[in-house]
Amino acid sequence: MNKLNNLIKGLSLVAILFTITLSPSCVSNKKIAYFQDIQSVNKASLENTAEFTEPIIQPDDILTINIFTLNPQSGAIINQAANAPSLGGNTNTSLSTQNGGFLVDKNGEIELSLIGKLKVSGLTTYQARELIRNKASDVYREPNVQLRFANFKISVLGEVSAPSAYTLPNEKVSILDALSLAGDLTIYGRRDNVLIVRDNNGKKEFARLDLNSTSLFSSPFYYLRQNDVVYVEPNKRKVSASNSAQIQTIGVIASVISVIVLAISSFK
Repeated sequence: MNKLNNLIKGLSLVAILFTITLSPSCVSNKKIAYFQDIQSVNKASLENTAEFTEPIIQPDDILTINIFTLNPQSGAIINQAANAPSLGGNTNTSLSTQNGGFLVDKNGEIELSLIGKLKVSGLTTYQARELIRNKASDVYREPNVQLRFANFKISVLGEVSAPSAYTLPNEKVSILDALSLAGDLTIYGRRDNVLIVRDNNGKKEFARLDLNSTSLFSSPFYYLRQNDVVYVEPNKRKVSASNSAQIQTIGVIASVISVIVLAISSFK
């Protein structure tokens, strides 16, 4: 009889453990709200925030270049070439969108009509613009140069509403801007462990940001660079939901054990 009682207790314990396993994980509100360390709801200020540094032009970048002169027809040669189709895009689109621009070749150079080849890799857009303006002064009278990236691309992956690659017209893009483009994090996204993957001169750099803390604003990864990848990791609740088939199997096993326990108890 003692062995039977011990068996019943053991099976009951197993059934309880399976039931606990089946219970859904809860997401604490403390893990959802951003910047929780801001104490005052009326006013708050931060010091030592991250400074924006202009992105550096690299090989395979695409630049939109327009030259304006006192004679509009003289700059039309370059400006018309800039309208030739190449890889690029606009805000909130994927890489399939076509846009004009000049491709920076493997040597870091671009080639402009009447001006020739110019090495622009390693320069900021401001420095490249001044370089082109100085060279264009030999050909055009008082040229005005506009230059920006045509393929300033970031990728947002993981637990966001609209994961995709986004090509932006603005070089000054923060991690919050990127997440806004992707429709913000889902309820299943970990806000305390957002991964940034960055290609720096052929080497990969990694950083993890905590959106729950205002320390985010002082991170050197707060402002993104072209080709950065933002990955939002799923939380435990999402992982549990993804294993629905396994959970159903466990539920069947737990039900069988409960029936066995009741059957043994009836013969006691």
